[in-house]
Amino acid sequence: MKDTKYIFVTGGVTSSLGKGIIAASLGKLLQARGFRVTNQKLDPYINVDPGTLNPYEHGECYVTVDGHEADLDLGHYERFLGVETHKANNVTTGRIYQNVINKERRGDFLGKTVQVIPHITDEIKRNIKLLGAKGDFDFVITEIGGTVGDIESFPYIESVRQLRWELGKNCMIIHLTYVPYLAAAKELKTKPTQHSVKALQEQGVQPDILVLRTEHNISADLRKKVALFCNVETSAVLQSIDVPSIYRVPLNMQMEKLDEVVLTKMGYDLDNTPAADMVKWTEFVEKLENAKEEVRIALIGKYVQLPDAYKSIIESLIHASAYNNRKLKLDLILSDKLNDENVALKLGKVDGIIVAPGFGTRGMDGKFAALQYARENNIPCLGICMGMQTMSVEFARNVLGYADANSTEIDPNTKNNVVDIMEEQKNILDLGGTMRLGAFKCKLKKNSKVYSIYKKENISERHRHRYEFNNAYIEEFEKAGMLCSGMNVESNLVEIIELTSHKWYIGVQFHPEYSSTVINPHPLFIGFIKAAIDK
Repeated sequence: MKDTKYIFVTGGVTSSLGKGIIAASLGKLLQARGFRVTNQKLDPYINVDPGTLNPYEHGECYVTVDGHEADLDLGHYERFLGVETHKANNVTTGRIYQNVINKERRGDFLGKTVQVIPHITDEIKRNIKLLGAKGDFDFVITEIGGTVGDIESFPYIESVRQLRWELGKNCMIIHLTYVPYLAAAKELKTKPTQHSVKALQEQGVQPDILVLRTEHNISADLRKKVALFCNVETSAVLQSIDVPSIYRVPLNMQMEKLDEVVLTKMGYDLDNTPAADMVKWTEFVEKLENAKEEVRIALIGKYVQLPDAYKSIIESLIHASAYNNRKLKLDLILSDKLNDENVALKLGKVDGIIVAPGFGTRGMDGKFAALQYARENNIPCLGICMGMQTMSVEFARNVLGYADANSTEIDPNTKNNVVDIMEEQKNILDLGGTMRLGAFKCKLKKNSKVYSIYKKENISERHRHRYEFNNAYIEEFEKAGMLCSGMNVESNLVEIIELTSHKWYIGVQFHPEYSSTVINPHPLFIGFIKAAIDK
């Protein structure tokens, strides 16, 4: 069994440079050469996971198939590589310290003083190497969150320093920095990059490759200057220039020969290594960039001021639009500001409507208004998680006549709870929450629209929610034309509802957006966009 290679991606100068996209792009290029690759994210925040974070704090909470609430960068990894991630793919400082403190309480350290070095760094290294321990991957690419120099990142950089010596040629460091362009001077400035590399070197880590984020092409002379001052070979100073879409980044990095430099430095013979097959990826990017006609979709949510709160949904819509040869025009509409009086004005010109997930009661009335408008005007509509639950409540109120229909989250005593707390509560959160998390199997009814979309009877999708459709109302809903078309295999919970008389009106309890990738867009999103086009 060949040794697993470990590649670390660090960042300097400023946050939000796109470490996750560079890490995912490198993973894609290596995968396209036939290597087995996975990506990992180390997050420096002290929360154990992002599950309790407000979306405005950290964007979307991504869920892995094994039910772990993770950083949104794992979504990028899965969309680029098409490889499922798990709990081991996302590690936080909170989890590291929690594990170490639990060991100390058990007496695992035999009464020794517990310190950042070696105990915290040993736990970090253990978590990094978990993914490569079984020999399932040729490369583990680990992105270190934050910026070099941040106090929170010190233990991670120190762990990388140690691993560099322990793993030798099986370890590599890629450092991503920013090269600003000063308009007044009309030139690019490399000094921030020099300072960033110096900060990394002061912590004992010498980068092997520099990736320079830039808005303008970086000349060969400037690359030589950076190489000279940063102790990096000129061939290992690469640029990542601004692009209209993140999906062009792998192709740009292929032109910069990132994968070739990595493989050469890690001892591979390029003459005996297959070239990267990026044909399907290139076809997708060309469709995405060259589509002429638009499809206009409204996304109704309570966190739309920060689009990252719905990152996977937005990217899934981009995938499906490109698949259907359309350019996505997305209207992000705050559900708090939507009501019966303005709904026609705000939604009258859209081709399709998505009602987004979200916890809590804020903005629900706006979602009800959007759903009623979509239902009564035959506009294609997809409700996701809370979107499906509000579909249920709106239907119960305005079709079945239950004026006070609601969920237990709003009124636990009402007799008209069409959305009910799940009976078998699984304690996932330490706070005592009752969350259904991760992938669950679902069986589709063969006479349904979703069956014609998935083209199979049994599916598996990921969940993140507390409340369920109340099965006491199934018969009444179906008599009125709302088919419960997908059921949980084990617990007989309702997973999918669809309006039989409508062109395309489907609500799903799960999150299909977590499973959409560049090469394989999710069938629900493909079908939704197709319905929006075929007016």
